[in-house]
Amino acid sequence: MTRATLAITLPDHVWITQVSTTFPDATFRILATVLGNESGFALVSLTGEGAPEIVESMNDHPQIAELTLVTWNEREATVHFETTTPLLLFCSREAGIPIRSPVEISDGEATVEATGSREQLSELTERLERFGFQFRVEQVAERFHEDRLLSGRQRELVLRAVERGYYDTPRRCSLSELADHLGIAKSTCSETLHRAEETIVKRFVEDLPGYDEGESPEEKLSVE
Repeated sequence: MTRATLAITLPDHVWITQVSTTFPDATFRILATVLGNESGFALVSLTGEGAPEIVESMNDHPQIAELTLVTWNEREATVHFETTTPLLLFCSREAGIPIRSPVEISDGEATVEATGSREQLSELTERLERFGFQFRVEQVAERFHEDRLLSGRQRELVLRAVERGYYDTPRRCSLSELADHLGIAKSTCSETLHRAEETIVKRFVEDLPGYDEGESPEEKLSVE
């Protein structure tokens, strides 16, 4: 599986673009969504000066069919609404890939995270282009199931090392004590732990923003 983070510039004709650019200092967080046949339902949390005015602007927009105010004050509000233009949800449905919540939107730009096969992600970007979205790929990372990340022997050794305090500060268990407990040679214990630690650290670094493995995020996402 592949996880991609996209920075998406929303089309001008969509309500969220018009409202968020009218209030550029506000942040909209789409917390949950449900897609109907021709409309979408969402729960959104918004933060910014003049939150009541932002809610009023949403409620007055012709693309908002219904809006219910859940909570609000001068800087924050949470609303449930129905919209006739859930374009991101349409793209997600047609590509067969879910978009992770929350989706954060500010001043006409959304940050979207999606996980699926490279083929599904490629299809998602094609759908976005067809609906008039402009986007750039911020990050692409391969996601592996935990059972595939380490071998059975490595996983068992790491678990025992954690349980016995080998990674505590200060350590409650030395490498020799850990090897004796497992009934293996100290050199074998050291080498196996090192290989497991190398895999875990590299996996962690791959998920860090700005990590570059020699190709751009767009190249990582492309499917031949």
